[in-house]
This record gives sequence, C-alpha cells and structure tokens, in this order.
Amino acid sequence: MSGELGGGLAAPESLDAGLYERLIADLEAAGAHYRVIGHPPEGRTEVVSALRGHDVAQAAKCLIVMVKIGKKRTRYVLAVVPGDARLDLQAVKALLEGTYSAFADRDKAEELAGSVSGTVLPFSYHPKLEVIADPALLRVPELFFNAARLDRSIALATDDYLRLAAPRVAPIITTP
Repeated sequence: MSGELGGGLAAPESLDAGLYERLIADLEAAGAHYRVIGHPPEGRTEVVSALRGHDVAQAAKCLIVMVKIGKKRTRYVLAVVPGDARLDLQAVKALLEGTYSAFADRDKAEELAGSVSGTVLPFSYHPKLEVIADPALLRVPELFFNAARLDRSIALATDDYLRLAAPRVAPIITTP
C-alpha cells in the first residue's frame, strides 16, 4: 500500500472512485485489525475527531508536500502526523536534502492522493508519493483517518498501519 501494489490511480476528475473499496479490500486481504466508522460528511481533523469520538492526537493528519531537489527535480511526500500537531516543512526539506519545500497545491495533492482534500489516506497508492510518518503518531494503539470519503473513517491498529503502509519514520512535526 505504498505505491507498489500495481495500477495507477483514476484521473483527477474521478477522484475517490473505488479508492475506498480498494482500501477496504487491502485491509481485509492483509488481515488488518480495523473498523469502519460512519459519520456526517466532514474533512477537518478537529471536527471529525469529535464526531468519531476520539482524541485529536489519534487522528492521522495527511498532508502532501512538494520538495524541490535543486532546480530540476521535484519529489512529493505524504506527511502523516498526529491530528493535534503541526508539520515542520523545514524538517521534511532537510530529510530529503531538498532546497525548497511547500505544501503541494490542491490539484496536485488530490491527483497524487487519489481523493479530495480532507479524505487523503495515510497510505500511498501512487509511485511518486513517499509516505513519511512522525514517530509521535505511532505512540497510540489505534489511528483514525477519513477513508477516501468524507462520511467514512477507519480506526486501524497502529501496528497494522506500520506493517501495511511501511512509512519512513522520521521527526517531521514542530515542537511547542
């Protein structure tokens, strides 16, 4: 589930088409410990965490970052951080030995994620999207995230997330 499971994503105009079903099928096939949570449509981390009934720190906030490597090369990262944390763009840039970093524009982020903003999965199904998770995210036994839909979320055992997403684990949040 980190880009190598074959097939490309649907074109941007058909975002979400089948991504939810693909995620569920992959979780089932892998024997993951998860549950589906239905809720009113919502993509903001703080609000949806309350709807799901968990602390915002257990939410897997997923952000797409563009990192320039010199003048001619661009890499994209799916940064996964606790819902109550702020991403440190400079840490992502340093980790990739980049010269510039910024949040990817909405169109590019949605294209790479395969879903609309607010529903980005903490997994990458795109070969050009590397997953980096902050270690603080992994301190809880269960993670929560919107499942490529605004009205459905997944509660997933953190160990299963690590096993299936195989993220690069590195500190990428700001410290208060």
